[in-house]
Amino acid sequence: MYTPSHFQTNDLSAMQALMQRHPFALLITPHAGQLHTSHLPFLLRPEQNQYGLLEAHVARANPHCDALLAGAPSLVVFRGPDAYISPRWYTDPAHNVPTWNYVVVHAHGQPRVIEDSRRTLEIIGRLTDLHEAYLDNPWRIDEALPHAVRLVPHVLAFELEIERLEGKFKLSQNRLAGDRAGVMQALGASNSNADQEMLAMMAELYSEDGMPRID
Repeated sequence: MYTPSHFQTNDLSAMQALMQRHPFALLITPHAGQLHTSHLPFLLRPEQNQYGLLEAHVARANPHCDALLAGAPSLVVFRGPDAYISPRWYTDPAHNVPTWNYVVVHAHGQPRVIEDSRRTLEIIGRLTDLHEAYLDNPWRIDEALPHAVRLVPHVLAFELEIERLEGKFKLSQNRLAGDRAGVMQALGASNSNADQEMLAMMAELYSEDGMPRID
């Protein structure tokens, strides 16, 4: 991934937090002359190794399974918030052009398939528990255990031990303080959830006047 130095992050906690806030990611696996892509929810288990372990599952009917069974090196792309940035928000609009702020994390690793039915149910259960936890009456896989067991042969669970992480956090680091302040003010006036999340991430780096925060 092309990442100018001022947008690059090596902050592991920030990258893992982004992956956990936006778990629906794109799995990319080149195999046998084809590029397989699948959009999947991933569960990050950050305690499992240096960068973390990803768990997910796909339908056995998905051709992507052949690449996973072969253990082909894969890339998982996690997308955070993004926002259009207008030159009108800068101190000198006439000498600038539009751009886009965005946050992405690329996780590289080699998938390992899970053929054991019990472990497959555990992986599905952990992912379900994570997202059901926000509901008033969370559903658990135990409630549908007989039916779930019958579905296991139609599912391929896998884990991906992250070998390398790339983080690109493009948050106006290359702009002057006045420009950053204008961007933050404009984002603050937006009703877009993505714009508000982008503002929150920028506010972690800069004060309202666009100056870097001092830890």
